Amino acid sequence: MKINYIEFANTLRDTAVRAGLKIMEIRSGNLGVQIKGDSSPVTIADQEAEKIILKDIRKVAPDIPIIAEESVSAGEIPETKEKFWLVDPLDGTKEFIGGGTDFTVNIALIENGEPTFGIIYVPATGKLYTAFGSEKAVLQNVTDGIINDEETTITIRPTPEDGMTAVASKSHMDEKTASFLEEHNIKDTVSVGSSLKFCIVATGGADIYPRFGPTMEWDIAAGHAILKAAGGTVTNPDGSPFEYQKKGYLNGAFIAKGNVS
Repeated sequence: MKINYIEFANTLRDTAVRAGLKIMEIRSGNLGVQIKGDSSPVTIADQEAEKIILKDIRKVAPDIPIIAEESVSAGEIPETKEKFWLVDPLDGTKEFIGGGTDFTVNIALIENGEPTFGIIYVPATGKLYTAFGSEKAVLQNVTDGIINDEETTITIRPTPEDGMTAVASKSHMDEKTASFLEEHNIKDTVSVGSSLKFCIVATGGADIYPRFGPTMEWDIAAGHAILKAAGGTVTNPDGSPFEYQKKGYLNGAFIAKGNVS
């Protein structure tokens, strides 16, 4: 069955915004912070946003299984085949708890090991990114929960001759990443949390995002879809294709690139 990405976007962009509104509502009150088995924090906002997202995905795509972060933590892991959803209702929970703005709502569709559709919404800034297949990625603004109809097509930039800009994690900088940045022609480094790192490369704000620390597939799938549709790539460090549906949905290292050979 051919996927109608526009139909998905028409519903799920609103879904991501509503999840973001719930996240901001909860942020203004009691966060209800708990610690999961892997020592990472989870809040009421993660859980409530995921409920909103799962309900709407099941309406538009009832036959496609959903792998969602909080559901997986609760032991709800459906069998997946060639198509499945990856959902991270609140990526950047530490930023969210700490009062920052670098947290996102993430929805992605995986087909045959690759992300083909993705939405990232940034509740604190009202930025909404959408990838329709592998050919088109757009940015919209959201004000008071209303999505502006105007879409800006986003694309990677040419690599600057005087050196690349890299994006790196605020909370997960490690020795391998630091060494990578030293060894390559990196002029500047931007420190950003959550899946926003992919969006910065996709919109031409940076050229490369190396990641050697652990991540889960739902952390990066929407960002991967957006970067790919904007003309970029995500590969394993040796340049081989980065694929999804790995055991436990656990990622290895990867390099996300704009116009970098």
